[in-house]
Amino acid sequence: MHTQLFINNEYVDSKVGETLSVYSPHDESLVSDKIQVAGQPDIDAAVAAARAAFKGEWSKWTGPQRSKVMLKLADLIDQNVEKLAPWESKAMGQPVNVAKMMYGITASIFRYYAGWTDKVLGEQVPEVDGIYKIVEYNPIGVCAGIGAWNGSAAFFGFKVAAAVAVGCTFIYKGSEKSPLGVLQLGELAKEAGFPPGVINIVTGDGKTGAMLASHMDINKISFTGSVFAGRKVQELANKSNLKRVVLELGGKSPSLIFPDITEHASWENALTHHSQNFLLNTGQVCVAASRTFVHEDIAEKFVADLKVRFEQFAHTTGDPQDPKTFLGPLVDQKQFDRVMEFMEVGKGEAKLITGGGRYGDKGFYVQPTIFLNPGDDARIYREEIFGPVISIRTFKTEEEAIRMANDTSYGLSACVFTNSTSRSLRIARQLEAGMVNINTSQTFGGDAPFGGWKQSGLGREGGKQGLMHYVEAKTISINMAV
Repeated sequence: MHTQLFINNEYVDSKVGETLSVYSPHDESLVSDKIQVAGQPDIDAAVAAARAAFKGEWSKWTGPQRSKVMLKLADLIDQNVEKLAPWESKAMGQPVNVAKMMYGITASIFRYYAGWTDKVLGEQVPEVDGIYKIVEYNPIGVCAGIGAWNGSAAFFGFKVAAAVAVGCTFIYKGSEKSPLGVLQLGELAKEAGFPPGVINIVTGDGKTGAMLASHMDINKISFTGSVFAGRKVQELANKSNLKRVVLELGGKSPSLIFPDITEHASWENALTHHSQNFLLNTGQVCVAASRTFVHEDIAEKFVADLKVRFEQFAHTTGDPQDPKTFLGPLVDQKQFDRVMEFMEVGKGEAKLITGGGRYGDKGFYVQPTIFLNPGDDARIYREEIFGPVISIRTFKTEEEAIRMANDTSYGLSACVFTNSTSRSLRIARQLEAGMVNINTSQTFGGDAPFGGWKQSGLGREGGKQGLMHYVEAKTISINMAV
């Protein structure tokens, strides 16, 4: 197990001598107390290594050369998934099969962006008055990324793969709540053949993240986490060198369920996406459709059937390292206390259908919970809970459903369940969200833009748009008369 910082292709101790401890949310046992914390000298060293690589050997690599090492890293992640995934289970309680899925996403993102290394094409502007213009896209330089704890591996893939595909170099900070799996990726990056300084991995809390956001020699930072922390990242970036910022922040995503889904397959599909898929990662997912709106004609039956599903999944709770476990614990005591407080508050704001309390007597486990008809100003309806807690309200008309769906400061993801193609497309155009899913919950992958509207973020990760955040356009004008 690597617990040191990964800088310039070597594992090194923190220059400031600080360490942090991680405890298992399953039984509160110590996982490690030797995880190195990056201070300012360590961040400076990582940035210097990244800058030297960007100006040096890495700058001479062709697109196909970058593709080769990216594909090799993807293969190594797949080959080592049985070793990598348990670290997420031990550190933050992610069920091991979910952790394997996350590492699979990481590998797929590296493969996807490996195909882009020689496809960021320039442009030509028609000659005007003897001046001919071409536009080329250059790598932006040294980049940094800060990932959240609920999908550490996937966030590493989204941020790092796009950057190195176009020739940037990177310093990635994993969350202090789930640092171990990501730290092991340094060894694999070196084995894959990335030159020293191209990929650096550091660990620490918000203070370390602030050092990255405010560093004068970092050209771009990508952050995934809370709205509060995202504002701080943007503020520090602006106050330092106006570095480019991409933010993927919170969500309170709506799901609209229409009465034409009563045919058996469609009904079961909707139940699956609002139970099994909603409860993925114990509800600790930014895109979880935690505000569900059900047409009044089918609401009573839908709520009754969903209650049965939630109570069935409550019995899949257990040790996250057990492959049979579906529901793991919440990440730590702080998150456990937060979710428990929301559930207690919710009992006074809405009708409790099922759940609403702790599960078992050890670890940070909570019951899958359904609340019905919270008011407009209810905290459980307005605020991101980040746990297995769903709120359901009813609606009469399509217009009412759209209005309620958009009545939020967030705009990350949204879902529509209907058998009418015209309705689904009509509603999708009106929903204020970066991603709209028809008859499915949010899907994950690197092949399309991922990000939100309003306070859910700035910019995009994934797809070509995610790639273009790592390049700068340069216009070259040529006087053809000379």
